[in-house]
Amino acid sequence: MKRPLPMKLRELQDTYRKNEYMLRPYLLKDGNVHPVAIICPGGGYRRVCSFIEGHPYARKLNKMGYHAVVVYYRVRNQAVYPKPQEDLARAIREVRSHAQQWKLDMEGYSLWGSSAGGHLAGSFGTEAMGWKQFGLPRPGAVILSYPVVTMGTKTHQSSKNYHIGAYASEEYVNLTSIEKQITESYPPTFLWWGDCDSTVDPDNSRMLKAALEESGVPCICREYKGVDHGIGIGKGLPCEGWFEDAVQFWMNHR
Repeated sequence: MKRPLPMKLRELQDTYRKNEYMLRPYLLKDGNVHPVAIICPGGGYRRVCSFIEGHPYARKLNKMGYHAVVVYYRVRNQAVYPKPQEDLARAIREVRSHAQQWKLDMEGYSLWGSSAGGHLAGSFGTEAMGWKQFGLPRPGAVILSYPVVTMGTKTHQSSKNYHIGAYASEEYVNLTSIEKQITESYPPTFLWWGDCDSTVDPDNSRMLKAALEESGVPCICREYKGVDHGIGIGKGLPCEGWFEDAVQFWMNHR
């Protein structure tokens, strides 16, 4: 059996990966139909950190009985809105086209995103930037880990610079700020973050929580004390267990 690459090599592979769209499926081989999760790792719209928030998530989902696919979307000089969203739409279409072959149950598929990948997945839950704009089915649930949410004053500046530019107009900032695009049609959302996030201001998630609750969107929103950014599954940390709770939330809403 092929052994997985060591973490450091996976990190280097992600850092120097060719800057283009790619889809990597993680499929169960038991011959049965299973629900599918579509995963957008983070990386500040500079790279796609599959080694933290892609591969480990997909493998854990497989162990829990679900198919998963990891989306490698365009970054750096190709991350300008709406190119990453176009890549995610392409991924969902590709996954749907293989549903029978790969034995995927697409009903109520889940969309996972972390950090800047959380902005991508989160934006796809909106009508203005996502599923409706691309003529695709709405996700059954959106799972967001310490996401970049706003392109306003509390943004992660590097993500904003790559995605819409440092000096984007107020109109463009409002369009691409997820908290300003939440309506009652937004998918059920599981959102979590750490209060010690030193990369993405925790107010990003707090603003999204307020917008979800104001619009009546079914959601679970959790802030974990003493937790920083980019910790993925978070084994051994105060947030441990969020992953299992997120899967249960998805199953309750698909």
